[in-house]
Amino acid sequence: MPRYEYRCRTCDDTFEVSRPMAESSAPADCPAGHADTVKLLSAVAVGGTSAAPAAPMGGGGCCGGGGCG
Repeated sequence: MPRYEYRCRTCDDTFEVSRPMAESSAPADCPAGHADTVKLLSAVAVGGTSAAPAAPMGGGGCCGGGGCG
């Protein structure tokens, strides 16, 4: 289930809420009970290796195979 990050405008606390994507735009009260909150844009964390495999060189597309004129 996705987690969404919110910030309370009243107490300036930042908190997360887990909810289905269908409810992503629903308002969320802060843990202190304040209702004046705003949903934040969060960076996506992706697990795995830090380097992606390199694309094969040569043989494909313009200049990929050295055949451009």
